[in-house]
Amino acid sequence: MRVRRGMAGAAGASVLMLLAAGCGGASAGKAAPGASSPAVVPAKPLPMESAARTATWTDTDHKAHPLQLKPIRLARGDQSDLAHIRLDDGLKGKVPYYLTFSYSNAGKETVKGLYPERNISVTGADGQDGRQVSLFRTNPLATDSGLPPECREPGKAELAAGETTAECVIFMLSKGQKPANVSYKDDGGDTVLWQIGGAQGGAAGVLPANKPADAATTDSERHTVTVLATPKSVRAGSLADLSRFNLDADQKKLVPYYVTVEYRNTGKYDLLPSMNDSLTLTSVSRQQARKMILLDIGGPGVAQCPEATPHKMVKPGATVTECTIHMLPKGDPPASLTFQGNGDGDQPVTWRATPDGAK
Repeated sequence: MRVRRGMAGAAGASVLMLLAAGCGGASAGKAAPGASSPAVVPAKPLPMESAARTATWTDTDHKAHPLQLKPIRLARGDQSDLAHIRLDDGLKGKVPYYLTFSYSNAGKETVKGLYPERNISVTGADGQDGRQVSLFRTNPLATDSGLPPECREPGKAELAAGETTAECVIFMLSKGQKPANVSYKDDGGDTVLWQIGGAQGGAAGVLPANKPADAATTDSERHTVTVLATPKSVRAGSLADLSRFNLDADQKKLVPYYVTVEYRNTGKYDLLPSMNDSLTLTSVSRQQARKMILLDIGGPGVAQCPEATPHKMVKPGATVTECTIHMLPKGDPPASLTFQGNGDGDQPVTWRATPDGAK
């Protein structure tokens, strides 16, 4: 039986799945006598970064311990892998992905109560996390399933200085959703990221980074006005660019990103150049950042991110380019950009967001 230590602390991010045959009864999905097991479909490995990265693990006494994390394998499974397992309704129809990674104690003291998988996420190209699940296996059907061998045993909960072990974590993603990043985020440290090779391919409902898309907004009198929105760039800036403004201590820990979008008024009414007020930038770890409000009445603004060009009413058929500043945590770059809109019948539009550069 596999009982993952410390999983109670990760209950918000994990789901308990029980083997159906371990619960008994036809309603649990137990195979009928003589029924053959579904054929196992080998998990398909995906290309991804595999460099070892330094991270921290914060124990229950709030003490941070250095770790070395290294992805070993990410593989796309098949829905049939979990045929013997009773899934929550929210997981039915989703596809399992198996992430195997090693973790080493990079400190000088023995660390106890380790379960770094609690801090691991697999994020889709749409910025949405895969749902991490935990299996409790109580009968041989677990080993007859399509789970990779490395996913059948847990990693060590205690590591001496310099010791290494490995762990396999299962994530469920919606069918058609492509994984884009693996991230590790501990309470006591920055986010550590690895890019998955398929990140550039987009995902269901997520547009390529610079693809024009129809959206809806409203004018000053609440008329619905359609616009054609085209993201031009998402650029990582520097806190030095904002030196004229009074940033608080928390803001000084963040990274400014400059989001530039071109809008063409395809409706019938004039618009103020303020469409970027409807933008949300979402990071790999699903931190969401709306437009940053800077008090600069009559001032020059931020040269690296001019608010609107031209800065005047946008008449039907006219075009304006707007730039807004969004603040995200260090080491947690943008994954997606969403225009919410506020017109009648509006639907959010989401693009993949990849920073053009960093300072």
